[in-house]
Amino acid sequence: MLALEERFMIRDLYRKGVSISEIARRTGRDRKTIRQTVQAPDILPPQKSRQPKARKIDPYVSYLEQRMAEGVLNARKLYGEILAQGYPGKESQVREFVHDRRPDRPPDACVRFETAPGEQGQVDWGHFGVITHHGRTCRLYAFVMTLGWSRASYLRFTISLDSTWFIRCHLHAFAYLGGVPKRLLYDNLKSVVVWRDAEEVVHWNPRFLDFADVAGFSPQARPPVSATDQGEGRERGEICARKFLAGLTFSGSGRSQRSSARLAQHDRQPACAWDHGRSSL
Repeated sequence: MLALEERFMIRDLYRKGVSISEIARRTGRDRKTIRQTVQAPDILPPQKSRQPKARKIDPYVSYLEQRMAEGVLNARKLYGEILAQGYPGKESQVREFVHDRRPDRPPDACVRFETAPGEQGQVDWGHFGVITHHGRTCRLYAFVMTLGWSRASYLRFTISLDSTWFIRCHLHAFAYLGGVPKRLLYDNLKSVVVWRDAEEVVHWNPRFLDFADVAGFSPQARPPVSATDQGEGRERGEICARKFLAGLTFSGSGRSQRSSARLAQHDRQPACAWDHGRSSL
C-alpha cells in the first residue's frame, strides 16, 4: 500500500504532464498501481470522525486568554493563578497553552528573492488581540496569503484556527487573487505538518494534503529555522493587518466579515492592482 506522501507525489507528477510510464520508471511502481492512483477520486482512505477529548485546562481557557491579553505571558505565574482556582492539571499544559498563543517577535531583516508569476505563494497566521463573540472572549486571528512575484496579499480575519477555516481561507484567497499558485510555503503549522522524523522527512496533515491534491498546488514546509529565514510573507501580512486595524473598532461576530470586506475594498485601489500572474483554478 502506497504511503500518503507517495500517492500525492504520483498525482502531482501526473498533473505536471509526466506520463504514467515515466512515473512508474521513476518510482519503481507498476504502471497499474500508478494508473489506479492518478484515477482515484482522492488520496485519503475513509476515516471515522473523532470527538475531541476534553482537557483539564479547558475550563480555564477564558481566564488565561484574558490574562494574556492584559500582558501576563509568564506561564509559571499563570499556572499558579489557576492552581489557586482548582486547576488539577500540570504546569506543562499551561506552558504549551502560552507558547501557542504568545505574540510573535518582529522578524529580522531578510534577503528578498524573486519567483516567476504564479509560481509561488506563502501562507501565515497572525494574532491580533481579542474580541467579544456571542458573549465570550475570543482570540482574533488573521490568515495571510502573499504571492511571491507581486507581493499581492489576501488577508482574512477569523476566530478559529481549525482545519476547516484554514481550508476555507485558502479558497477565498484563490478566488480573490485569481488563481492557484503552483507552490505554497508554510511554517510548521499543526494544520499542515503533523511531524518530522529523525531524517527531517515531513509527514503532512492528511486532510490538508488531500485539499492540496484537489486544489492542484504543491505544499512546501519550511525547515524549523530562525525568524531570519521566514521570508517576507509574515512581515508584509502583519504590517498590512496592523495598518488596516489601526484606529478601527469592531465587536461581535461581524468583525471578520466587515474587516475582510473593507480590506478587499482597500486592495481594489490602483496601488494594489498588480498583474501577479495567474495559474488556473
